[in-house]
Amino acid sequence: MIKVLIADNHPIVRMGVRKVLEAAEGFELIDEVATTEELFEKLKDTTPDVVMLEMDIPEINGIAALRKIKKDYADVKVLMYSGQSEDVYALSAIRAGAFGYLSKSSSVEYITAAVTKVSEGSMFITNELAQRLAFDEGTKKPRRFFRKLSTREIEVLKLLASGKRNKEVALGLNLNEKTVSTYKARLMKKLNVDNMVDLLQQAKALELY
Repeated sequence: MIKVLIADNHPIVRMGVRKVLEAAEGFELIDEVATTEELFEKLKDTTPDVVMLEMDIPEINGIAALRKIKKDYADVKVLMYSGQSEDVYALSAIRAGAFGYLSKSSSVEYITAAVTKVSEGSMFITNELAQRLAFDEGTKKPRRFFRKLSTREIEVLKLLASGKRNKEVALGLNLNEKTVSTYKARLMKKLNVDNMVDLLQQAKALELY
């Protein structure tokens, strides 16, 4: 069971998230709080796997609360969520140590997917958000949030996207199969994913192939 603590000052939002988690299997809502003071009191006595933290929670702002959690409760993973602008706040949250960012305007189905991925220690952002984070709309150039892919990595990615297996990629590029596996691992790390389906979706969203 994934133990979740909700920190949000809006009762209707807390109720909605609670209903979603209760309706799904594998989640245990251990508590919900409305302020950062309540949040840190709860963390003294309980250790959730994931804290769903509202960006604009009262008293200490969400980013400051996130940094304190990272410092004092290193085993607790934080999923930030907010109704504020994704383009501005998601990057700040991730840089501050959040394992994911979810907009309150996102589809309800994303809640369980996000909590699950964050609980596993993986990064969660939607593909739509990934595309906006990766490219500066003004200059049309990649932001530093995503490290630039090498020419060889893009070649490997294109062949994987076409449905080829590691062995076929190795033959096509005259590489050792183990080297292809290394490139695949690098691609996953650079694009912040942990499986092939997400890798290809992310790459497609970023128009990398």
